[in-house]
Amino acid sequence: MNIRVRRGDSFWFYSQLFSVPLSLITASNPNTNPERLQIGQIVRIPGFYVSIYTIQPGDSFWTIGQRIGASTDMIQLLNPSLNPLQLQIGQEVLIPVRVRSTIVQGGREYNSAAMANDIAMLKEIYPFMAVRTIGNSVMGKDIYELSVGTGDKRVHLNGSFHAHEWITTPVLMQTLNTYLLGLVNSEPVRGLALLPFFSSVTLSIVPNVNPDGVDLLINGLPDEEPYRSEVLAINNNSTDFSGWKANIRGVDLNNQYPAQWEEEAETKPQSPSPRDFPGYAPLTEPEAIAMADLVSESDFDRVLAYHTQGKVIFWGYQGLEPEESETIVNEFARVSGFEPIQYVESYAGFKDWFIQEFRRPGFTVELGLGENPLPIEQFDEMYEDSLGIFLASLYM
Repeated sequence: MNIRVRRGDSFWFYSQLFSVPLSLITASNPNTNPERLQIGQIVRIPGFYVSIYTIQPGDSFWTIGQRIGASTDMIQLLNPSLNPLQLQIGQEVLIPVRVRSTIVQGGREYNSAAMANDIAMLKEIYPFMAVRTIGNSVMGKDIYELSVGTGDKRVHLNGSFHAHEWITTPVLMQTLNTYLLGLVNSEPVRGLALLPFFSSVTLSIVPNVNPDGVDLLINGLPDEEPYRSEVLAINNNSTDFSGWKANIRGVDLNNQYPAQWEEEAETKPQSPSPRDFPGYAPLTEPEAIAMADLVSESDFDRVLAYHTQGKVIFWGYQGLEPEESETIVNEFARVSGFEPIQYVESYAGFKDWFIQEFRRPGFTVELGLGENPLPIEQFDEMYEDSLGIFLASLYM
């Protein structure tokens, strides 16, 4: 919500008036010096949107405020040119509406367009969330990173490396929305006060690493050539893409990393395939490159890659994981009921590469049970399991 500065206003005053933490107002206005506010300057207040109200007989700013839970000064701030003593029946006024529930509704088919729409709405209501494009898919779709917080501890989460695990994207988006909502409204989640995390943790989320693959599975064949013809050929001319795991070129993005890639490639398909083909070399695909570049530049303390197979958490790689990984994964297991698994005969994954290159904790979190793609009916359970792990990733 945008407001205009009046004489004597300050960020601290807005924090008290709107009951929004000062740090979130400051972060929502990164290019504004709070010590040098100018009359008429635009300031963004997180956690609200503006609605239009039509004056009824007997209305005043006070009665309207009582009805919507706002002070008269909040309403006056949005209507600086109106005289509250001379309101006219039928006149339209702007009113602030506090957001008290999540916007993201994850229990539905969730393609890249649905995600982009939710990102835009979250950014509008929670402007302290940073949004940037870290790269593009083969088909040119944006790969988004969403960042929240100002802390020294840097935690990264991602989802949908695999197309048929697309449900991890709405799980992450709804989890993020819960976090944003709790921050602004100073509401604890599972007994935890969230605001301390804002100043102690910088959270990074890439909710959809593989937008082309996810859209192929959810939307069906793309109209664009050569992708339409090529993906049909890879899929043996079948239009059933329910088992599709790869990106649009038939490369498994979680087999693309230089962590014993050659050993992984020996046992996997040797040409583009709906699943498991690691490419002709590591880091050939723009989606995998974008993630590697992000990690290389971001100095993450830990990473969590969300997948969907088995309610387990993989946390080791070739004995290179640090000792703290075991402590962290045991807490993840405690809050979720998932089984920690240190080693598995699999290589070239994002988590493997992160541990190898940075010797820091990396985790593959496998939500849900059953055959991918998991049914949408599992969403609520997956979200609840994920939420505990998410919170633990911030406080551990």
